Amino acid sequence: MNILAVTACPAGVAHTYMAKKGLEKAAKKLGHKIKVETQGSMGIENEIKAKDLEKADLVILAIDTKIEKANRFDSKTIHEVPVAAAVKNAAKVIEDATAKL
Repeated sequence: MNILAVTACPAGVAHTYMAKKGLEKAAKKLGHKIKVETQGSMGIENEIKAKDLEKADLVILAIDTKIEKANRFDSKTIHEVPVAAAVKNAAKVIEDATAKL
């Protein structure tokens, strides 16, 4: 499965990147492909492009704040969770997201 994710916390520092790392590790372990965009103090990093959206089966938003360009995902199945959920148990977040399909 091709998964896209955005992680963003109000400060846009530690938890944003911890969530990214957790989602990437869990996706690999579960046999999924994932691209994770971070939004925070450094702006948008690893930005999701139109070609990524075309291939995506679903989008995970691990966010505690409003994100930029959220309308890109309007046509996709979205699973939104707090950043802490992706930090604490990224595998469960991915399993819950894939169950929506």
